[in-house]
Parts: sequence; structure tokens; C-alpha cells
Amino acid sequence: MRQVDKEVHPRYALSFTSGGLLSREGEIIAAVYLDSRDWQAARARVVDENLLQARSTSSLIRLARETIQRLEALDDGEIELLVDSSPTEQHHLMWAAACRRYTLIGDFAEEVLRERFLLMTPTLDTDDFDRFIAGKSLWHSELDDLKPSTRQKLRQTLFRMLREADLCTDAGAIVPAVMSERVAEILDRRTPSDLRFFPTTTPFTSSGSQVQR
Repeated sequence: MRQVDKEVHPRYALSFTSGGLLSREGEIIAAVYLDSRDWQAARARVVDENLLQARSTSSLIRLARETIQRLEALDDGEIELLVDSSPTEQHHLMWAAACRRYTLIGDFAEEVLRERFLLMTPTLDTDDFDRFIAGKSLWHSELDDLKPSTRQKLRQTLFRMLREADLCTDAGAIVPAVMSERVAEILDRRTPSDLRFFPTTTPFTSSGSQVQR
């Protein structure tokens, strides 16, 4: 039974234990990428010139790799918007990128963050994450194998990302996402709509061509 479940539910990628939302890094690397539209060339330039101002080569390489993996989840139009956007817009785009790159984060955003907001239970705490992980472990055996310290690090990083995206306060209150029209429109183009990752009442559109207010 477990084997069948694992085939239906691909393993979660769980390598987001370093860094946070990476908005600053995302903006820098996205701008470099747009010069060549080549991620390998962008990575080489970022590392060669230490554009992220990392303290060591190893941390620079790790940070560049993680940021690029998330940016690769965005299309070129979204990358262009990321470079030419306000801090709040960048936060929302980088949160969407993280949700796409890491299905675990996307599932938590849709099934816990957004669901609690819509049910007017607008708070999050560590128990919500632990219950979410316990439920998902029924279909994802890799979650059963997590060390307590790794689970804690995943939880800390996810909540840090939520705070940096301005979707949650330090006290755990869910903050409604007030998205610009252009960010909401570009995220709603996808099927299913990426607005599902946010605590917002903005309805999804059937065609994704415009945002209903």
C-alpha cells in the first residue's frame, strides 16, 4: 500500500533549510539573467563577481544555486516583472516561486495558510505545521524519516519565509496579501491559479486573462 502511494505522490524536495525568501538575491540574479537569458551564464557571473556579497565561496555557491532553482520556476515575463517591481511585489513573486519549486511549501500555503484565512481562523503556529507534516507523512514516507532537528529547521525556514513575504506576523497572525493588479494577473494565468498560494479573497478567473475584483 505504501509503495503505491509513493508512486502516486512524488517525494517532496526538502532542501530549503538555508536562507529565507531570498528576495534580494532573486532581484540581483534575475537582472543578471535578463542580460543573457542563460541561467548557467548568470550563475557563473554571480559567483565570479560575488554579486551576492557572500562571506565565503561555498556560501556564495550555495546561495546562488538555491536562488536560481527558485527563479527557474518563473517564466521570463515573471522574471522581468520581478526586476521592475516594488518590494512587496518582489516578495509575492518570490513566494510563488518557492511554492512552485517546493511542493511541500505550496501544499502548506494552499491547504493551511489560505484555508485558515478563508475560514476566518487567521493565525498560524508550530502545531499547524506539525499537524500538516503528520498528515502528509501518510503519503510521503520521506517525512517519516526526518530527524527532529531537520523538521524544526524546515518549520523555522518556512515561517521565516512567510514573515519576509509579509504573509504572517511574528506573533503568527496571517496577513492578507494585498497584491498589485499586475502581479495578481500574472500569477492567475497559470492553471491552476497561483493565487491559491496566498491568503486573499481575490477570486480565480476561469481563463486567467484578467483579475476579477
